[in-house]
Amino acid sequence: MSRRVTTALLVSALLMAGLVGCSGEAEPTGGRPAPVEPQPAATPTPRVPAGKAPERGFAVGVRQLKLDRDGRALPVTLWYPATGKSGGTAKRSATAASGRFPVVMFSHGLGGRPDDYATLLTRWAAAGFVVAAPTFPHTSRGGDGNVLDVLNQPADVSYALTEVLALDGRNGDALRGRLAADRVAAAGHSAGGVTTIGLFTVGRDERLDAGVVFAGTALGVGTAFAGAAAPQLFVHGELDEVVDYAAGRAAYDKVPWPKAMLSLPKGDHGRALLSDGAALRVVSDTSVEFLRWSLYGDAAAKRRIPTDATRGDIATFDDHL
Repeated sequence: MSRRVTTALLVSALLMAGLVGCSGEAEPTGGRPAPVEPQPAATPTPRVPAGKAPERGFAVGVRQLKLDRDGRALPVTLWYPATGKSGGTAKRSATAASGRFPVVMFSHGLGGRPDDYATLLTRWAAAGFVVAAPTFPHTSRGGDGNVLDVLNQPADVSYALTEVLALDGRNGDALRGRLAADRVAAAGHSAGGVTTIGLFTVGRDERLDAGVVFAGTALGVGTAFAGAAAPQLFVHGELDEVVDYAAGRAAYDKVPWPKAMLSLPKGDHGRALLSDGAALRVVSDTSVEFLRWSLYGDAAAKRRIPTDATRGDIATFDDHL
């Protein structure tokens, strides 16, 4: 996305409103029936490759990549499958496991950092994904808190993705020959969810094959989903006190591609993502199977998604995958 936030004041104001809590659309008044919505066209077929995800779990390595986009410092935390016994905490600069692994770009929320989501992201890495999470210059903890800068973050993620994928061919890099550059997803929480939606709308990055949106809204980036079909998984707490559930649902409803929404009736804005517990396990297992299907093309993983999503009656699942 090339335009700066200073040229989009109205959109920025809407984005600010969305991040502090939105309400649903008003019901029609005056006793007249609501207009009939046109029937949507057939759902486009996604670019899901035929394949199978790794059956075993991996140990996890973690490292830092220092990037800068035109003066915007973008340090990136990388979690990746590593050699050794699975389980335990991520090991700094561990040797990467053999194989080629899909890449997931993760965007943190306002006032957050990638490490806040380490419990979830290490589980993705242990399942066979390289997870790359930029720390954004203005919306991260310790930054100036300028929420309007979220509109610049889709371009940050695209830049970081280019640099991460370049590691696959870089002599001497620990991830050389380990990245599946043709299988990439974007994911994010809250303001990072806005960023992720933007990567499929105004800042469409055609390299992306799938998206995972946690507690996100489309205010500021719109719902003009573009490009090749890319399956989307939305996760939202129905008691979200920051981004109203109806706002997340409205964005989800506009997705024209295969999609599903995991709704947590007792869920808030996403604290369940930050520490282990029953809700995180449901979210983690559901998202892992979604990524196994959408990036590895694992048909068995797709069949497991509804079971994982509804385990323990913690969440409900709207399935249009």
